[in-house]
Amino acid sequence: MNVAHEGTDVQPTRRDFLYVATGAAGVVGVGAAVWPLVDQMNPSADVLALSSIEVDVGDVEEGTQLTVKWRGKPVFIRKRTAAEIEAARSTPLADLKDTASRNANGPADADAEDANRTLDADGAWLVMIGVCTHLGCIPIGNGAGEFGGWFCPCHGSHYDTSGRIRKGPAPENLPVPTASFVSDTVIKLG
Repeated sequence: MNVAHEGTDVQPTRRDFLYVATGAAGVVGVGAAVWPLVDQMNPSADVLALSSIEVDVGDVEEGTQLTVKWRGKPVFIRKRTAAEIEAARSTPLADLKDTASRNANGPADADAEDANRTLDADGAWLVMIGVCTHLGCIPIGNGAGEFGGWFCPCHGSHYDTSGRIRKGPAPENLPVPTASFVSDTVIKLG
């Protein structure tokens, strides 16, 4: 190496080369030591396998619900009756404790109108994470509570037929997870 530093007559020495080589080896060594620590923070294969599931809802009859476990939480998949849809769609926003849709499939600022919480335009399919937003209990469904939806017996939270909190200590509506129909009878969660 016979390259002079710009503006001087000083030539690089063997010592300069050793400093640069030692520094580069140190950076590579630190990177090799840190990479396993960073890599172990990635989700494991079993977690990735559960990040999305497909649920066959072909046998779910009108007025009933199916409960599945997804990401360690119960998910309520309900095929609502015309009366349940009508009750949910006729409720004014002013009657709700929480006016946000809490729907991962739509805009974050959408209101809690029933149409903003259902999986289909007709409103027959309602998919929600079945964990009470007060202290994490699991509400009972099938028309339970004062509003014909879900009721959390632990502390008395009442949800309507759209999963919106109407009475009790729960501060928010039951959340709607990322979900979509992949066929006429299969819903994909995640």
